[in-house]
Amino acid sequence: QVQLVESGGGLVQPGGSLRLSCAASGSIVRINAMGWYRQAPGMQRELVATITSGGTTNYADSVKGRFTISRDNAKKTAYLQMNTLKPDDTAVYYCNADLSYLSGLSVRSDDYWGQGTQVTVSS
Repeated sequence: QVQLVESGGGLVQPGGSLRLSCAASGSIVRINAMGWYRQAPGMQRELVATITSGGTTNYADSVKGRFTISRDNAKKTAYLQMNTLKPDDTAVYYCNADLSYLSGLSVRSDDYWGQGTQVTVSS
């Protein structure tokens, strides 16, 4: 069974920093793209940043220059370094991974989500 577990959320003052982690576990064969998404109350889930297995990154305009996505393929972990946080960054942050995994004698591919971690930016 595959799991994505996020950690690192919390309460931070405007201008502060947080680092989120997303660890994948289970019978994983390969992780392709990984990404971070967020959902604020009453809003749709939106893309924050993605990173391919080769390290190519993509960011939402609202976080460019402030957030950095990275990954450690050996640890099957993605990170989101968030600097200069603003109240508008307040949301539940979700990790996503496009991966292949063993299911019996077969290899299957699917899109997995973590359970989410709350980030609150407030003074």
